[in-house]
Amino acid sequence: MKKIVMFTMGTRGDVQPYICLSKELMKNGYDVTLGSHPCWRRLVEEAGIHFEPIGPDIDIEQEAAVIRGKTHNAMLSLIKCMNFIMKIIQGSSKEVYEICKGKDLIVVSHSQMGAVEAGVLGIPTVNVTLQTEMIGEKLRKQTVKNKLVGGMIARQVAKPYNKIRRHYGLKPVKSADEIMSDKLNLIPISKYVIERNPYWEEKNVITGYWFDEEETYTPDGKLEEFMKAGEKPVILALGAMSFEDRSEKDKLGMFVKAFQKTGCRAVIQGFRKTLGDYELPDSMIAVGSVPHSWLFRHGKFVIHHCGFGTSASTMIYGIPSIPVPHVLDQLGFAMQLEKIDVATKHIDAKDLSEERIVAAIEEMNSTYLVKKRNAESISEKIRTENGVSEAVRLIGGVM
Repeated sequence: MKKIVMFTMGTRGDVQPYICLSKELMKNGYDVTLGSHPCWRRLVEEAGIHFEPIGPDIDIEQEAAVIRGKTHNAMLSLIKCMNFIMKIIQGSSKEVYEICKGKDLIVVSHSQMGAVEAGVLGIPTVNVTLQTEMIGEKLRKQTVKNKLVGGMIARQVAKPYNKIRRHYGLKPVKSADEIMSDKLNLIPISKYVIERNPYWEEKNVITGYWFDEEETYTPDGKLEEFMKAGEKPVILALGAMSFEDRSEKDKLGMFVKAFQKTGCRAVIQGFRKTLGDYELPDSMIAVGSVPHSWLFRHGKFVIHHCGFGTSASTMIYGIPSIPVPHVLDQLGFAMQLEKIDVATKHIDAKDLSEERIVAAIEEMNSTYLVKKRNAESISEKIRTENGVSEAVRLIGGVM
């Protein structure tokens, strides 16, 4: 039995795609190990996957909330989060190296975790890329300006990996491309959402989204009763962005008042600290972890942070969006949704206000039929791609 290991750092949205991939690989006879923050042990093991804890035992979503709370600049917030994760990756290299021993393939996640260690051990790799902007246009004729700018960016991206390489006595690389697989880079996004860049090398393959239906979920009585009590509610799902460093009553209040002004029923995820002593009106309900596969099918539209996983879920399950991106990569996913007309114009998190939320809801209501039809259409197309099965087929082809 071929042994595969993959590592991923970050919030639940950074872990979920690899859970889906792991399960499909296991169905196809592979022995799979998934390594991540210790806080994700239960999530991974409940999916039936062998888990290996990597790095310090911290609440990563809480840590990310603290970092975000110190700056409202999307670029700075992203950089600070990335630097925090990179320090964990650098400090975990010894653990990663030991877990990689004896494996037949390393699936290198979007954080590039495991790439250097695989190289040291001589184990082949397959990459996964979530942000297509990170894929080099190797087939494009390079101008002097492009080479200079691209070189500067490439060197900055390579810096943290060169620290790991130094530990193993390896020469530094000029670009992260040099530690990427020369066989296969999987892009778990739908071809109906992004077009393949003609300047990409052949190894970069758009597979379609990786998702799990989770049809077995049964809501608790309170949520089920709420859903039956009136028209479909708005879903407020800010993901890790709704994990607070401190109580954020003003922020939650903006949404609550906007929902009341526009006559919306609402299901609210997250805001655990704020909701501790916050009384919601009867037209709204707070819920914990509810699978998108169930929740999004029962909502009218979703207000979300545009993380990779949540953005994908809105299209997989055919529900329109109001995007509220908090960091730079989320802005990119928001623009994808806007481009295919399944979302309103996004609201930058730093500009969030009751008035802007009301305006976005009114825009959604006035264009809802078109956006809902578009979302359902793209959902049907996504399901024909069988993205995770295609990824497993491609992986099998390089082993």
